[in-house]
Amino acid sequence: MAYTEIDKPSDYFNTKLYTGTGSELAITGVGFQPDWVWTKSRSNTLNHNVYDSVRGVNKGLKPNTTDSEFNDAQSLKSFNSDGFTVGTDSHINTSSATFASWNWKAGTSFTNDASSTGIGTIDSNGSVSSDAGFGIVKWSGTGSAGTIAHNMGSTPSFLIIKRLSDANWLVQATTLGYGNYLALNTTGASASASTLVTGVSSTLVTLGDNGSVNGSGQDYIGYFFSEKQGYSKFGSYIANSNSSNFIYTGFKPAFLMVKQTDSGGNQNWGMFDNKRPGYNSQNGFLYANTNGAEDTSNATSIDLLSNGFQLRANTVGSNPGKSYIYMCFASNPLVTSTGVPTTAR
Repeated sequence: MAYTEIDKPSDYFNTKLYTGTGSELAITGVGFQPDWVWTKSRSNTLNHNVYDSVRGVNKGLKPNTTDSEFNDAQSLKSFNSDGFTVGTDSHINTSSATFASWNWKAGTSFTNDASSTGIGTIDSNGSVSSDAGFGIVKWSGTGSAGTIAHNMGSTPSFLIIKRLSDANWLVQATTLGYGNYLALNTTGASASASTLVTGVSSTLVTLGDNGSVNGSGQDYIGYFFSEKQGYSKFGSYIANSNSSNFIYTGFKPAFLMVKQTDSGGNQNWGMFDNKRPGYNSQNGFLYANTNGAEDTSNATSIDLLSNGFQLRANTVGSNPGKSYIYMCFASNPLVTSTGVPTTAR
């Protein structure tokens, strides 16, 4: 078996840091035309913002809130061949503020008319990368349990879903079990619900009749991920009581988001990447569920290694005895398909 399915992860995911100007600004150096852009100010107390090519430019969502989709001509103005352009909106381009952007590539558009194709029972459209195991899928709910085509060619193991009107961000994952869910915009522990996403396959996502995923006449966007060896990992772990916790991913992480699934301790969604600041023992984090600035008070909490990540301090991601789920993307596979090993950070 090959060590990796993707030799150059930065063809599909990349973190890009930038400093706002307050004027229209082209962000370059991403390395590809992104289809999903997630931005957050590092220095200022400002909301997270996400944009995708399926909903189109100017149309944003705020992962740390339940807010409805907004349309702002001065937010993300275009997806470009090497990045994106932002307007004057303060949440993504405050003058002199520092920002992080996390960028994913999908790139292959699809439309599925369920009644015509016989695939699924609810129409869907989107943009996917079967190579990277990533799909952006949009659908309108029917109020009755049904299935949507995702066109990824592999079974999703991590799903983030947002109703475009006022609602929580739903997170469901194989490691949680599809009778359980988390909310991306809250610190809440895992809860049970039998009418959300009830199953997944290599072609379909099965939806219950819950209004968070399938309300009659409501529009939804889903960000779906399947694991690709050497590029992405969506797993779980229990932190132990010392500083030797090591989580193996099979690659050097470029991006990591962790969330405690039980109660007590630090229950925020911790976000780490290999660009802030670019070396271990100083890994500041942002919280996906708050508008807070970057936290460097426990910068030694997690080290990003050549083959996974190490938990250090008793803070987000590493509270002893607590259970976690995580999503992680690679900067380099541990070993390329031709046998070349990566180096430590």
